[in-house]
Amino acid sequence: MENIPQPPSTQGSTQIPETEPSKEARTWAMASHLLPLTGFLLPAVPVINIVAPLVLWLIKKDELPFLNDQGKEVLNFQITLSLLIFACFMTFWLIIPIVIAFIACLASLIFMIIGAIQANDGKPYRYPFSLRLIK
Repeated sequence: MENIPQPPSTQGSTQIPETEPSKEARTWAMASHLLPLTGFLLPAVPVINIVAPLVLWLIKKDELPFLNDQGKEVLNFQITLSLLIFACFMTFWLIIPIVIAFIACLASLIFMIIGAIQANDGKPYRYPFSLRLIK
């Protein structure tokens, strides 16, 4: 008898349904990836990059499973990025943290655009580095 590989267990993990997300779910998920860009546009409001997608996620998470998954991903990434930027600015006199903060901001801009494109295509996007604080 052959050993047929079994799919990995999904118990305890959040999985989006196998069906393709609706156009509405894809649009809202794309918006959740792009909303943190308001942090670049409104730098006077320090946590807008977290608050904007958080509000969207809290309003729509129960009715759109795809948005629930992508909203958590966006929030986890934005919290991780904010902690990194905060740590860099607390050690601003060392110069290297400022360079790291600049690179992190540039990379986050690229990752948010990739995430928005993937979400619009109905594919879940996982950011390359992110603390999984919201599960």
